[in-house]
Amino acid sequence: MTTSVLPPARAPQGLPEPASAASVSAASVSTASAAPAGATVHRGSASGWERSLQRWLHHPAFSAQMTVVLLVLLVIAGGVMYDGFAAPQVMLNLLIDNAYLLVLAVGMSLVILSGGIDLSVGAVLALSTTVAAWLLQQGHWPAPAVMASVLVGGTLFGVFQGALIHVFRLQPFIVTLAGMFLARGLCYLISVDSITISDETFVWISQTQIHIPGGFVSPGAVIAVVLLAVGIWLAHRSGFGRAVYALGGNETSAVMMGLPVGRTKLLVYGFSGFCASLAGLLFGFYMLSGYALHGQGAELDAIAAVVIGGTMLSGGYGYVAGALSGVLVLGTIQTLIAFDGTLSSWWTKIVIGGLLFVFCVVQRVLSRPLAGGGSGQGQ
Repeated sequence: MTTSVLPPARAPQGLPEPASAASVSAASVSTASAAPAGATVHRGSASGWERSLQRWLHHPAFSAQMTVVLLVLLVIAGGVMYDGFAAPQVMLNLLIDNAYLLVLAVGMSLVILSGGIDLSVGAVLALSTTVAAWLLQQGHWPAPAVMASVLVGGTLFGVFQGALIHVFRLQPFIVTLAGMFLARGLCYLISVDSITISDETFVWISQTQIHIPGGFVSPGAVIAVVLLAVGIWLAHRSGFGRAVYALGGNETSAVMMGLPVGRTKLLVYGFSGFCASLAGLLFGFYMLSGYALHGQGAELDAIAAVVIGGTMLSGGYGYVAGALSGVLVLGTIQTLIAFDGTLSSWWTKIVIGGLLFVFCVVQRVLSRPLAGGGSGQGQ
């Protein structure tokens, strides 16, 4: 008996042959093997550049980069609209006039990165100016001793607040709000009126100009930039900075990792108190007076500068360097309004409030995790 073998069935002419599961699998393997080593084969609607764009938008540096872009646009607009706005000395004056605010913002950056807040810095600034002026004028203390006493006092005040927050598990908002009232009240106990500073050392520092290419800066501006560099190193190049980011990301996880959470909180608020007292000295050099009403609202300006600089209020996300761009944006807006001459100074607050709304919303949207991937957050 002869068995005939039938030829395999073929698709009708003009139609493609159906692909078997084995052929599809083989084709997939051959396609993957044909791709260059290390390359990712993207499937779906999103292309490689779209994914790269999404990762960039969700990168922690995006908000800080947008702040720099905004600053450049403001300077260009001011240079086009007003003669002399873009002069080098005008730009340097932004740093001179806002040196104290930059110092406050550096300290506030570390506090916010740790997941906290410090509402007492403006009042500590005023207390520092008042104490320094009283010791110089009434106590006749030498200037170096006054500066050292003010810095130590501000640091201990911050450590005290940090201890209350950590030991008693209190909210930083409430503790530092109480510290704000306490420091401001102590100013009025020392003196209700403004105290003029006539000490030779303070006057000399106030009038000194450090010449650089394009103009000059004040000693206070130099001190602020040096402190900014120290803050950047602490946040991004030290174990303390890594603990700050971990604490701001998730305190429970930081404890489970064995990080010194209590010590980190004490150091963070102690550093903020040190920055507030140093800002008070710089403000005293700038104004040559001590007064209980100095620095009113400075804590809010510092928080605004930090947020506009790209640091999230929720903590664990941002860069200390963003404090500089945030402060310069605020100063540029104020200078633009001053150059205009027809607008009230309250427009500065209106514009800053609008910017804060925008940056808060943008940070909230961009901090959401990417679909199918991580959020891209980090130091």
